[in-house]
Amino acid sequence: MIQHDLLSGFPHAFFTRQGGVSTGLFASLNCSDRGQDDPAAVAENRARAARALGFAPDRLVSVHQVHGPVVAVAEAAPWAREARPQADAVITDRPGLMLSVVTADCGPVLFADSQAGVVGAAHAGWRGAVGGVLEATLDAMRALGARDIRAVVGPCIGQASYEVSDDLRNEVLARDPADARFFAPGARPGKYQFDLPGYCVARLTAAGARAEATGHCTLATPDLFFSHRRRTLAGEGPIGHQLSAIGIGA
Repeated sequence: MIQHDLLSGFPHAFFTRQGGVSTGLFASLNCSDRGQDDPAAVAENRARAARALGFAPDRLVSVHQVHGPVVAVAEAAPWAREARPQADAVITDRPGLMLSVVTADCGPVLFADSQAGVVGAAHAGWRGAVGGVLEATLDAMRALGARDIRAVVGPCIGQASYEVSDDLRNEVLARDPADARFFAPGARPGKYQFDLPGYCVARLTAAGARAEATGHCTLATPDLFFSHRRRTLAGEGPIGHQLSAIGIGA
């Protein structure tokens, strides 16, 4: 698992795909329980992740991710699987909860304010990032009293691996033309290389957080990370997702 100094003081991790019990294309620490993996294997993988951070498996909080800007607030026990809110970020100030998101190229972002005792986790693909999920997470944390928020963008697809077309670039630039700086020329006409982690860090910084990225590329590191883009390029079937999580110790 990968940790970062900006989040020190809180149990947290950007988990890799290693250390689980799933097999085949899901090998081995697949933590998405909405895919085609064996449910028993996924439950064991999620339990292992929770215990690695000192939490009981039944304290792991998840949301139903939909690539939007909605933020959920976890206030007591985790939601049952069928009752998870449709959201792409979750925050809390309650000890004993472990907040999580799953990703396989999108940006997992973990947040913490050590003085206020507020933490958060967000799933930021390009669409969610453009739509404001990162700023919405910061706003929701501030509503709980956070004032000095630190954020880390975890392993996601890196710029050298992320070829995009004009439609994505146009949507990003429609919000702010200055964001053209996050696109490098692609190897093919009409293609660009998009810097998703850099874009997320810039959005977070502009919104008042201290932010950094771990610098890991999911597509370029198959032994460590699941990657939807890599799967698509290889013509493979369904794959897993890695978990990123942060909590407040009980």
